[in-house]
Amino acid sequence: MTKYLLTVFSIFGLTFSLIAQPKSTDPVAEKNIIITGRVIDKDLKIPLEYATVAFFSKSENKIVDGCITDTNGNFSIPVAKGIYDITIEYISYKKVTLNNKNLTKNEDLGTIGLVENLAALDEVEIIAEKTTVEIKLDKKIYNIGKDLTTAGGTVSDALNNVPSVSVDVEGAISLRGNENVRILINGKPSAMAGFGDTNIFSQLPAEAIERVEVITSPSARYDAEGTAGILNIILRQKETLGFNGSFNLTLGNPDNVGVSANLNYRTEKFNLFSNLGFRYSAPPRISFNDSKYSATTVDGVTTNPEYERIIEDQKVDRLNRNYNANTGIEYFLSDKTSVTASLFYNFGNDDDLSLNTSDRYNGGSIVEKTLRSEQESEDDNKYQVALNYITKFNDDGHQLTADFQYENGSEDKSTVINEDYIFTDKTNPDAFQNENVFTVEDEKEYLLQADYVLPINDKSRFEAGYRGNFRNKLTDYVLQQEDISDGSYFVNDTLTNIFDYTQNVNALYTQYGTKFGEFSFLLGLRLENTQLKGDIDSRLTEEELQTAFGYPIDTSFDNNYLGLFPTVNLIYNLAGGSEDSEENISFGYNRRINRPNSWFINPFPSRSSRTTVFQGNPNLEPAFASAFDIGYLKRWDKLTLTSSIYYQYETDSFEFIQENTGYYTSDGIQITRRIPINLSNNTRTGGEVGVMYNPEKWLRINSSFNFFQFEKEGEFNGIDYGTKNTSWFARFSSKVTLPASIDWQTNMNYRGPSATAQGETEGIFSIDLAFSKDILNNNATLSLNARDLLNSRKRKSTRFTEGIETYSEFQWRQRQVNLSLIYRFNQQKKRERPNGGGGMDDDDMGGF
Repeated sequence: MTKYLLTVFSIFGLTFSLIAQPKSTDPVAEKNIIITGRVIDKDLKIPLEYATVAFFSKSENKIVDGCITDTNGNFSIPVAKGIYDITIEYISYKKVTLNNKNLTKNEDLGTIGLVENLAALDEVEIIAEKTTVEIKLDKKIYNIGKDLTTAGGTVSDALNNVPSVSVDVEGAISLRGNENVRILINGKPSAMAGFGDTNIFSQLPAEAIERVEVITSPSARYDAEGTAGILNIILRQKETLGFNGSFNLTLGNPDNVGVSANLNYRTEKFNLFSNLGFRYSAPPRISFNDSKYSATTVDGVTTNPEYERIIEDQKVDRLNRNYNANTGIEYFLSDKTSVTASLFYNFGNDDDLSLNTSDRYNGGSIVEKTLRSEQESEDDNKYQVALNYITKFNDDGHQLTADFQYENGSEDKSTVINEDYIFTDKTNPDAFQNENVFTVEDEKEYLLQADYVLPINDKSRFEAGYRGNFRNKLTDYVLQQEDISDGSYFVNDTLTNIFDYTQNVNALYTQYGTKFGEFSFLLGLRLENTQLKGDIDSRLTEEELQTAFGYPIDTSFDNNYLGLFPTVNLIYNLAGGSEDSEENISFGYNRRINRPNSWFINPFPSRSSRTTVFQGNPNLEPAFASAFDIGYLKRWDKLTLTSSIYYQYETDSFEFIQENTGYYTSDGIQITRRIPINLSNNTRTGGEVGVMYNPEKWLRINSSFNFFQFEKEGEFNGIDYGTKNTSWFARFSSKVTLPASIDWQTNMNYRGPSATAQGETEGIFSIDLAFSKDILNNNATLSLNARDLLNSRKRKSTRFTEGIETYSEFQWRQRQVNLSLIYRFNQQKKRERPNGGGGMDDDDMGGF
C-alpha cells in the first residue's frame, strides 16, 4: 500500500508543478526527442521504483517536464530540444542533478546511482533495526534502533538500555554510576525534561526518541552543569516529503493504556510536525522497612527507645493520567535560512492512595499496630514555547543560529494524612494528629542562545556563542494539623512557608577545532556566571530557624559564582584514512559544575513520613569537578568494540546524610532527617567496555560492562562521613530472528552492590523479554514485551543512623507486560547500513 501512496504523491506533485506552468507557444518547443535512463541504489545496485525525474528548462527558468521510474528503475520521457538541469530524486536519498544538459536528439542518460542521505535517513520514523554507535570528538551517539523491550514503554525504559546509562527503581538517571547528569532535549534544557525532574520521563512514550547522545566529555558549546556529563535526547521531528506518520496503541498489565501519534507534513517550503500522546497507568508501588532501635546517649543522658523494633509495610495504589503534545512548524525562508516554532504541552493528573501498616515490638512481641493512610492528588501543567532561527551563509558550515525558549510549569498537590490504631497495649493512648498538606509550585524559565560557526578552511573551524538561562521557582507550602480536642484544623505557621528561588546562568564560550593527518582536536573555553538567590517567607526568625533546624539559615541570600570551564577533546585514527576509520583513540578533559536545585536548598522539611523527613540546606554551594577520559574504538566487519577509562576529582561534592533531629513523634518515635551537605572531595575512577556483535543476519548481540570506584571524604556536625566503595553494572542484549520473521529480544541488567558511610545496597538483577512481528505488508508491527520478567527490580538496603538500624526494600514498579501495535503510513522501512565511523561530527568540525 505504501508504494502506491508514494506513487500518488509523486505523480500529484509532478503534475501540479507542470500544470502550474503556462503552455508554451513556441513551435520549436514541441516534444520531439526521447530521453531514457535507469535509477538504482548506488551501493546495493538495486532499482529504485517511483524515483522522480524532473527537467528544468534553462531558457524558460522553470520545470517543464517530468516522470517517475518503473519497477525496474527505468524511465522514458519525450521532451523538447533544449538545455536542461535534470534532477533525479528519491525519498531518503541524496538528489542528483545533471547540470546544463544540451539535449538535441534521443539520448540515454545511462544508469544513475543514488546514495542514501544519512541525515535524512535518521529522520525516517522507522529507524534501523541495528543499534549503532558513533564515536565523535565529544560524545557517543546511540541510534537506539528497534528496541522491542521498550515498545509501549517510556523514555525512562529506553534510556535504561543505553550503554553507560542506568535508571534506578525510582527513576533517577545516572551516567557511569553518577547521578549528577545534565539532561537536554534536542541540545537545550527543556520543560520536556521536567525542569530537571526526571519523573516526566516515566510519562513520555519511548517512541518519541530518535537517538541519545552520551556526552561524557562535553565541549565548550554545552552548559557546564552536570559533573557526570550530559545526556542529550534527540526527539523525532523532521520527516520525508509529503504527509506521513505513525500511530501507536499499547495495552498492558498492571493497567497501562497508551495512545500516541507522530504526524508530519513536509513540503519544499515548510515542515509541520507533531507528537501527541495519552497515557493511563496504575502501577502499584510497595516498600518495606524494618527498623531496630537502641538506646542513645546525649550529653551524658541515656534515652531508651519507646519501641525496640518497628516494621512498616507500605502499599501505594497509583492512578496516573498524562497528556502530552509536541507540535511545531519549520518554515524555509530560503535554501539557506529557516525558522522553527514549536509548542510542548504536558498535563498530568495523579491520584495515589498509600496504606502503611506499622507493627511495633518490645521484648520480641508486637505491642502496637497502626494504619497510616495518605490520599494524594496532584495536577501538573507544563508548557514550552520555542523559536529557532538558522541561516547558512554557504554549504561549508558557515552559519548562525539563535534560540528563544520560554517554559512555564505549575504543580498543585494536596495530601490528606490520617493514622489510627488497629490495636495497642496502652491504656489511654494519645490520638494521632491528622494533617492536610497543600503545596503549590510555579516555575518559569527563559532561555536565550546564539551560536556562530566559521569554517576557516576545509580542516579547521571556529565557533563562539552565548547562552542565558533564567529560572525562578516559587513554592507555597501550607501545613494544616488537627486540633485533637475538637477535631478542627489549624495552620501550623511554624512550618508553613513560601520559598522563592532564582537561578540565573550567563555564559560565553569559544572553541576551535582542526584536523591534520590522522589527528583531530577540539579546544574550548566557557565562562559562566551563576547567581543563586533565595527568599524565605516564614513566621520564624533566622535565630528560631537555626534553633529548629540545627544550623544557621539566611532567609534572604544572593550568591554569585564565576568560573572558567576549559575543554579538550582529541581523536587519533590508528587505521589511517578518513573519518570512517575503524580504529581510533580519543582523549577528553573538561571541568564541570553541579548547582544545587531549589529542593536541595529549601530548609523546610517534607512531610511524606512521620519519622523520616527530607530537609534542604540553604548553605549548600555548587560543586566543581575535573574529569579525564581516554577511549578506544575498534570496528571489524561484524564486531564493534568501544572502551574507555576515566578519572574525576570533585570538590565540595554533595552527599546525602541521615541524622537524628532530637525530636519525637507524639507516640515517642525518633524523627530522623535526610539532608544534603558539601563534603570536602570525591574521587571517582572507572572503566567501561562495550561490544556489539552481529555474526549473522538473524542474530545481534550487544553487551557493556562498567566498573567504578569512588572515595569520599568529609564530616558534618562532628561525624566523619568518609567512605570508599567499588561497584559495577553490566547489561546484555540479544536479538534473534525466529522462523516466520518473528523477532525475539532479551535484555539483562545487573547493578552491583554499593556502599556509603551510612549503609549499603544490594545488587539488582532484572530481565526484559520481547517478541515482535511485522504485519500488514510491513506497515505495522505487533510487539509483546515483559519488563522485569522476574519481578526482581527491588532496591534492598541497610542504613545505619545513631541508635537506629534500618533494613528496607523498595519497588517502584512491578513486572509490566505490554502488547503494542504501531501502524505506519507513507514511510519507507529503512534498510540497514554499516556502522558510522569515528572522527569529526558535522556539528563539531564541519563534517571534515
